[in-house]
Formats: sequence, structure tokens, C-alpha cells
Amino acid sequence: MRSYLSHLECTETGETYNADEPHTLSPAAQKVLYPRYDIDAVRREVDPSVFATRPPTMWRYFELMPVRDESNIVTLGEGGTPMIRASNLERSLGARTLYIKDEGQNPTGTFKARGLSSAVSRAKELGLTKLTVPSAGNAGGALASYCARGAMECHVFMPEDAPPAAKTEAALAGSHLTLVKGLINDAGRLSREKAAELGLFDVSTLREPYRVEGKKTMGYEIVQSLEWRVPEAIIYPTGGGTGLVAMWKAFSEMECLGWIGPERPKMIVVQSTGCAPIVRAFEQGVRHAEPWENAQTIAAGIRVPVAVGDYLILDTVRESGGTAIAVTDEEILAGMREMASAEGVWSAPEGAATLVAYRKLRESGFLAPETETVLLVTGAGSKYTDVAMGA
Repeated sequence: MRSYLSHLECTETGETYNADEPHTLSPAAQKVLYPRYDIDAVRREVDPSVFATRPPTMWRYFELMPVRDESNIVTLGEGGTPMIRASNLERSLGARTLYIKDEGQNPTGTFKARGLSSAVSRAKELGLTKLTVPSAGNAGGALASYCARGAMECHVFMPEDAPPAAKTEAALAGSHLTLVKGLINDAGRLSREKAAELGLFDVSTLREPYRVEGKKTMGYEIVQSLEWRVPEAIIYPTGGGTGLVAMWKAFSEMECLGWIGPERPKMIVVQSTGCAPIVRAFEQGVRHAEPWENAQTIAAGIRVPVAVGDYLILDTVRESGGTAIAVTDEEILAGMREMASAEGVWSAPEGAATLVAYRKLRESGFLAPETETVLLVTGAGSKYTDVAMGA
């Protein structure tokens, strides 16, 4: 296997950069950089049927991943999570086809494993040995775990009230854990200050090019599991939004490769009413989201007051014909209980929000009973036992 990684491209200006040098945001525009691949060569030389013959991790898509030498992969077996047909919920909700993509079955218990495996692997390949991340919880635990696996130095900055499991995970994995008064944006400021002071490389959400590549494999897996077609709608709990824009990137790559057609799912953002900057920006018709003041929600992973990739999230939702919706914490708790009791899937609060959004969008008529929909459950409820007690 070989990676067909070609270059990095600024998502705002289209300017290109050398992929074999470390980068964060694009130097000129300070916008998100995307890895790009030699699509023509992949189309000629790679048959997608080969993926089914490889071990069922996200690294089966190696040709479209950013690590050039397989020996640099830092993995705990991430990816290959199930698409569960939610037949009991279909009956109770009068739905024709409803799936749960259960990312809680990843190592470290969340989809953050995908992005951090990719980022840590590429950092290792580029000779970076000291990494830092601000985190609402799960990304910090995942980075600590993958840095431990890769024998790299890890610094994690989390809000003091981050989920206890995430703090424990980061500490046990040997990271330098700093708890911060405030929210993830406050943790981000301190992380960047320490990066400059200590020579750390920042792998925070969309501020480096490679976490998105791990997350995009969710899109490849969804399409492969549906025999190389896209579903009609995907509901995604959105904080930093990497997974949403990453799947959109994956669909574009697959169309260019001739593996799927031009059809796209409606990409639907769900946030908490206590922190809904993307929902507000979508409703206002703007491309950038103003920071959300006094963000509060039990769903720590979507308590993100400002997202560096806001324009990518909003572009994706609008281009797909999707929408953005906010739900309450009380509804999220009820969603946790409903998903667990109906399908046996113990979801983190963020994932449970997708079920609440689905119900609301059915009631409003935005989604029809026959709309084939995927609920993206981003993490396991076992990491939120304190919250689950309230459900």
C-alpha cells in the first residue's frame, strides 16, 4: 500500500502548500488546510473492493490517508464501527430506514480516536514529538492514549468541569494535564501560549491538517456499508464540527474517484440550546458564527463556543440542503434513555441529541418517514456515568 497524498490546500483561498512540512492553519489566510491526493492515480490504480479484504480499521483506506510509511501508523484499532439498523426505533417512530453509527465502540470510547490516530501518526512521520491539545474532554483523553502508544510527549488543557472519565483517561495515559477555569476556548488560548513557550505542536480541532483525515473515514465506512451509495440524511452533534466537514470531504473524494455519484446526504447539525453558535449563524444566514456567551450544557463535547472551521460547517449544511437545530439538555437526557432502552445503545449525551433532533425534524416535516437517516453517535455513554444517572 502507498499513500497518494499530494499537497495541502487552503480551504479559503485554494493556495497550496508542501504536505511534507509541518503546518497548522494556512500561513496567509489563517484558515483550515486540507490534505489533497492524486485522485487520478487512485482512480487508475485502486479498486474499492480491496477495502473489504483488509482488517476492518480506518487504516484500510491507506491510499487516501496522509501517512506515507505504514511503520509510522500509531493505532489502537480505531474505525470499523458498526452501522446498527435501529429497527425498534423505526417501528416506534414510523420510520422506514434509520441507522445508528456507533462510534462509542472505538478505542478510548469516542470518534476522537480516529482523528487523533491520524494526527499523531502524521506528526510522528514529520518528526514532531511533543504535542498539545485543548479539549472539552474526549480529544484530550484520546491524544494522551495515542501519544502513549507512540512514545510521544503529550500536553492536554481541559476545563476544570470536563467529564471525570476524560480527565482520568488523560492523566493515566501519562499526559501533562492542566485544568483550566473556563471553557474549551480558554483552554485553547493557554494551550497555544504553552506551545509557543515549550515548542509543542498544536493538534487542536482543524488547526492542523490531519485530524480531519481520520474523521473522514466515517464517511467512507458509511458508504461502503451501504454498498457504495450515500444515505439521504446524516445527523451530527456539532462542536468543532470536524466529523461533519470530514465526511463531506470524503463524499467529494469518492465522487471524483467514480465510486459514488453526485448525490449527497442532507448534513444536519444538532447543538444544545445552551451552546448553539452554528445554529444561530445558520438561522441568520451568515458564514461565520459569533462566539456563544456563557455556554452551558451537559453534552461536554458540543460545548464549544466558537469553531475555527465554522465557515466549513455552515457551507456544508447549506450545500447539502441540510439544516441546524438546537435541543435542550432535558431532551438529551430523555434521548439517552430512549436510545438505550429501544436499541441497547448507551450513547454519550452528544449522540443522544441526534435522536432528539430526528424526532423534531420528523415532526416539522423536514425529514419524511421514508428518508434514510444515519444518527452519528460520537461516543459511549459509559464515559458519562455521572450524566447518565440523571437519565
